[in-house]
Amino acid sequence: MTRIHSFAGVVLAGTTLLFASNAVLAQKPKFDLGKSEYLSKCVVCHGLSGKGDGVYKDLLRRSPSDLTVLARENNGVFPHQRVYEIIDGRQEIRSHGPRDMPIWGADYLEKAVPEYSVIPYDPAVYVRSRIIALVDYVNRLQVK
Repeated sequence: MTRIHSFAGVVLAGTTLLFASNAVLAQKPKFDLGKSEYLSKCVVCHGLSGKGDGVYKDLLRRSPSDLTVLARENNGVFPHQRVYEIIDGRQEIRSHGPRDMPIWGADYLEKAVPEYSVIPYDPAVYVRSRIIALVDYVNRLQVK
């Protein structure tokens, strides 16, 4: 009987520990690469809310876009590819008009080299992952 009670105690303690650790993990905020990139690159022009009300707004020739209405202005569909291409900026897209926004694709590429200089890697993956995360974050800013 004591073996059964000991075993039951171990199982109960393990289960309690498992639930407690899951509760702690659930409370720990997750790192959000898209939000981090937005805060470091976009917020000064587009603002925290994405409405184009950043602190640099008055310093620019054209007002920054309201990023919260991109889906609404595209018949309810978020234009992932177009937003990706605008953020990347390395290939000029005539239909997007004049290039007032920084070319973040080139900036990411430049940062990829020193960050991964000690291991073999494809810098394009570094660039794509950051742009995709940023596009995902802008998609989450859309008004419903």
